[in-house]
Amino acid sequence: MFQIIGLVLLFGMVFGSYILAGGNMGVILHALPHEMMAIGGSGIAAFLISNSMSTIKGVGGGMGKVFGGPKWKASDYRDLLALLFLLTKTMKSKGVIALESHIENPKESTIFSRFPKIMKDHFAIDFICDTLRMMTMNLEDPHQVEDAMEKQLEKHHHEALAPSHAMQNLADALPALGIVAAVLGVIKTMGSITEPPEVLGGMIGGALVGTFLGVFLAYGMVGPMATRMKEVVEEEGAFYRIIQAVLVAHLHGNAAQISVEIGRGNVPSDSQPSFLELEEALSNIPTEA
Repeated sequence: MFQIIGLVLLFGMVFGSYILAGGNMGVILHALPHEMMAIGGSGIAAFLISNSMSTIKGVGGGMGKVFGGPKWKASDYRDLLALLFLLTKTMKSKGVIALESHIENPKESTIFSRFPKIMKDHFAIDFICDTLRMMTMNLEDPHQVEDAMEKQLEKHHHEALAPSHAMQNLADALPALGIVAAVLGVIKTMGSITEPPEVLGGMIGGALVGTFLGVFLAYGMVGPMATRMKEVVEEEGAFYRIIQAVLVAHLHGNAAQISVEIGRGNVPSDSQPSFLELEEALSNIPTEA
């Protein structure tokens, strides 16, 4: 919502101030198609040259996150804590053998199937199952497990940030591409140096539109979108940190209730359930689960 408001303000303030100062939009509109072809086209070409297919697809998905925000809401954090509570409680009360059927086939698990949104996140499910699998293989040193989880999180985070880095690189390139378009306009103008001043003035103004567009797109649109994309990735990464916190706390010998309380402390403030809200969520889990 705020992103749409920001875009409206961006165009309104920039072009509104230009018009109020007596600027002629006709010059910009006349040059716009050609300048956008030069700047936008070369920007897309450079973007395709410098990025892999997975990063390009990630930018497409990331654009949705720019306007939609992080996919994890407050209810999802409660669900994650409830899921981890069930898993750690099962391990405490019934032993690691009781978890094998759940972690080997999460889709058929009576525990995992209670949380369909989390089930759709392959990394979250694999992260949980892989860590629990390490525990069933008698890797019970909390520091080793935490180190292994940290490396997985760093790898995932690095890959998740690739689209925002690609967008930022495009933003950095756009002002220079705007200069390229402007130089081409100046070359065209110099070829018509014998024309009257009013004609030359229009041609020079059209050439400068290229510089304006390059800077405007870079710092007004593409750069801020890259920043927002990175911010969303950082916010979503907190979800996986909770998994690490709870499972490591469990390995330190804490009860399931204490482990999820440690995890609750890592939930971002605007999505963090209160102690009573978490208690209520855990008490609402059916006994057969």
